[in-house]
Amino acid sequence: MANQQSARRTPSADMGIPDALVETPDLGRAGAVNLFRPHPSPAARPSPRSKNDARRNGRGGAERFGLARMLQKTAQDRVAKLLATAGVRIDDDAPWDMRVHDSRVYSRIIAHGSLGLGEAYMDGWWDAEDLDGFLERVLAARLDQRVGGFDDAALYVQSKLINLQNGLRARIVGKRHYDLGNDLFRAMLGKRLVYSCGYWKNAADLDAAQEAKLDLVCRKLGLRPGLRVLDIGCGWGEALEFAATRYGVSGVGVTISKEQATFARDLCAGLPIEIRLQDYRELDEPFDRIWSIGMFEHVGIKNYRNYFEVTRRCLAADGLNLLHTIGGNESTNHTDPWIEKYIFPNSMIPSAMQIGAAHEGLFVMEDWHNFGADYDRTLMAWRANFESAWPDLQEKYGERFYRMWRFYLSASAASFRCRRNQLWQIVLSPNGVAQGYASPR
Repeated sequence: MANQQSARRTPSADMGIPDALVETPDLGRAGAVNLFRPHPSPAARPSPRSKNDARRNGRGGAERFGLARMLQKTAQDRVAKLLATAGVRIDDDAPWDMRVHDSRVYSRIIAHGSLGLGEAYMDGWWDAEDLDGFLERVLAARLDQRVGGFDDAALYVQSKLINLQNGLRARIVGKRHYDLGNDLFRAMLGKRLVYSCGYWKNAADLDAAQEAKLDLVCRKLGLRPGLRVLDIGCGWGEALEFAATRYGVSGVGVTISKEQATFARDLCAGLPIEIRLQDYRELDEPFDRIWSIGMFEHVGIKNYRNYFEVTRRCLAADGLNLLHTIGGNESTNHTDPWIEKYIFPNSMIPSAMQIGAAHEGLFVMEDWHNFGADYDRTLMAWRANFESAWPDLQEKYGERFYRMWRFYLSASAASFRCRRNQLWQIVLSPNGVAQGYASPR
């Protein structure tokens, strides 16, 4: 899902009601009033001291119920108006229209923005026949920036105060996401376990697109026998296996996922490839070529400079460094609250300005290639594979996981389709390539 800007309008600004009265159903938010929470049973309430007390209590209950209904109607009207600006209607006939199953969804969206929308989908409170089409319209209209705000602001402050990707915290995403289970990723990713955007220029299917991407990386780096390469965030080892088999290189891959490291060692057995369970910051040895494919999103703005310093000290003077990363159109310091909570904890998407500032004085930028539209096709192919394999995965992962994962893939595809997110391959050299660098495409 696209990253959000830290400056948000509050629910009170959008609804004209006090923030404290915005419902946050079943989320346990401290200090928020949940007007729809069941009241204590009569037996649990203190007995009224008089008939007048009873009447006053009755009037108070009716008033509270009336206020609750008013706030719910206000939230429903606000959501309906917002969706209408994106060409989406509630309970209408278009495949991208929102089908509401629980009326509490409106207040949840107003109070918590993308986090509330995603959690409500996971809980079955709403559906859309064309889920990615719904999310594409919502993101293109930037509705995510017009509701919520509390959760996004909290992430902004946390990212300002804490290095969310320090040595210890950096391993959280490995345990919570990449170690979910190789069975899930085998089913979803296709023939090769490559968890990044395919290159669809001349490809007819996912497997061909992933092989084309790996070959593009190798050609951009000018790989040849005898070169020693480093893969930062090597995943399941597919890029190293491809490079060693097709181009005759040797090398090292580092990952913070135990599941990935085990698989990669088996995949690369018999090749001159070493797979390490290691943080990239610990590296200090020479390589002729360095690449990182789909890992930079976990580095974090407080560590961007250090990342490029590590790659600079490890790269030969005449070497090349390729960075393959999702990119954002605007600078931020954190990811979307729903993505942070359920998919990629402690992640963020860099902007061009942030990447440029981080490598300034360390590298010459030789080439910057954007094929972000290809990620839409990649993600939709992953979703199709996931849905096809679900009968075999269902017992282990459960229905709520299914809805969560489907929302993740659909929202991510939508963010690339509406061009809120990009996919960049950036080639860097320490001192500039003599006579210039001509990049393959």
